[in-house]
Amino acid sequence: MGATEPRTPTQSATADRETVISRIIDAPRELVFEAFTEVRHLSRWWGPEGFTTTTRAFEFRVGGEWDFVMHGPDGTDYQEWITWTAIAAPERIAMLHGEARDDPNAFESVLTFEPDGAATRIEMHTVFPTKEQRDEAVEKYHAIEAGRQTLNNLATYVTETVRKGAEG
Repeated sequence: MGATEPRTPTQSATADRETVISRIIDAPRELVFEAFTEVRHLSRWWGPEGFTTTTRAFEFRVGGEWDFVMHGPDGTDYQEWITWTAIAAPERIAMLHGEARDDPNAFESVLTFEPDGAATRIEMHTVFPTKEQRDEAVEKYHAIEAGRQTLNNLATYVTETVRKGAEG
């Protein structure tokens, strides 16, 4: 056998630059998708535990932008910017996420919303420009735990707020 091993079908060419976070949310896919795509919902749950979000501009369409500031629990403000690169409602959203429009370190994320019985499985698949940027995001900014907390906030918001409103 040669020095190179054949790549397993589950390993992608960008595996060393990726993070994947998923969560089952006890709500229909359309509600979960709506909570992720309407600013009136996003600003109420986006971000890790203890963070709040202030939106400056929001237009949910391919090529549209979300310009916002995340406020950390320690008072630090984090300038954020997202542009939507693909939308297939209610199953998929692709976006480019950075600090500003021309951020050379912006990363790509694809979110998928899959029915799971009466619930929804959301998966956030992120690819960073380099392995080093992925490692820094994970180690310095706790990207995986922050992503899990963000999806937990989404789950709590959808099940406690949006769903009750839809049932009421």
